[in-house]
Amino acid sequence: MKFTAIVFAALLGCLSAMATNYDEAKVGNYVLPDALICADGSRVTNSEIWLQKRRPEILELYRENIFGRSPAAGTNVTFNVWEISTNALGGTATRKQIEINFSGTPGGPLAHLLLYTPAGRIAAPTFLCLQFNGNYTVVDDPAIAIFPVWNSKTGALAMPKNPVRGELARNWKIAETLARGYGIAVIDYREIEPDLSRGAGFKFGVHKNFPPPAANDWGAIGAWAWGASRALDYLQTDKDVDGQRVILFGHSRLGKTVLWAGAEDARFAAVIANCSGEMGASLSRRDYGETVDDIIKHQSYWMCGNFQKFAGHWTDLPVDSHFLLSLIAPRPLFLNTGSEDKWGDPHGEFLAARAATPVYELFGKTGIAETNFPPLDHALQHDIGFNCHTGKHDVLPSDWDNFLNFADAHFSQKN
Repeated sequence: MKFTAIVFAALLGCLSAMATNYDEAKVGNYVLPDALICADGSRVTNSEIWLQKRRPEILELYRENIFGRSPAAGTNVTFNVWEISTNALGGTATRKQIEINFSGTPGGPLAHLLLYTPAGRIAAPTFLCLQFNGNYTVVDDPAIAIFPVWNSKTGALAMPKNPVRGELARNWKIAETLARGYGIAVIDYREIEPDLSRGAGFKFGVHKNFPPPAANDWGAIGAWAWGASRALDYLQTDKDVDGQRVILFGHSRLGKTVLWAGAEDARFAAVIANCSGEMGASLSRRDYGETVDDIIKHQSYWMCGNFQKFAGHWTDLPVDSHFLLSLIAPRPLFLNTGSEDKWGDPHGEFLAARAATPVYELFGKTGIAETNFPPLDHALQHDIGFNCHTGKHDVLPSDWDNFLNFADAHFSQKN
């Protein structure tokens, strides 16, 4: 065991010395595995074969090698709707604040779901958003409770210093979302499980309610995705939410998370992944920006233990990101990225969307037929949508316009 650890440490030291590639000419040649070829060599020719045979095979590959196996939905999870206002945000919304207890005991862990739905409307399609900050930051609403948050630098739980309500409102467009007929629910992912170095958050988050993970069990991304499904459990009981039209959204590492959550939980009606990058929507076999090795070196705890064996051996991955995107089919999927987010490889996301298109076509859906990378700020609004905004690794106000247009295209507000 000690020798193995030494060898692994030496390997990571060598990998860290490799410079990140941002030159398309140096990407190198690669061959993508075919998502439509089954393990026995037969080819998927229709949606029934995909759903009954190939899709379960791919899910198993991800569970065994990438994100790990998550536990089934826990019967001990409880929900407490502790605050309701039918006159929120100047009378435009109903606000609910919900405590999710992932164990049903005082020890929790606890997460706090903030839900707005359009005033006077029952069963609104709703965005469920995993986010990086306290709920009070998304809109200037003095009624939103402020709770202690996990600090990734100190590894401690503490009340935020000098909190500013609505500090990040520009990233969310909540008023516009409500005006378009949608609800929006947000949850701080750190309450599901703290995002602490080397997986130190496992002992504080939802992992603590289960046995220590084996090499093919869930990492942090699996935990956050599992938590998103528990939030969906609640939303499907709320009369103001159309539980069959819940659109899951996440940015960056949470973009990776929502893709995995959407793959595992087909109850999510659509998925929007923003700047999800490596092990999200970006192709792993492309040597551009963040790589498999970078994930293993810096955030191995996001993944299952078995993922570490692919350090320096990317082509040995039995899957690539187009497989992950294909697991969302036939549900609507929107990928958004930024021109300055080279670390996340926007072109790799576009190529993955193209490679996932044949699976969507099995269902009569439209993927990415365009062969050239689209102009910046020009959203492709298909069943697989794609946009690259001008700018950095971020969620821009213009992105929300595209998300709402995407939702309108698939979830008509007329009924």
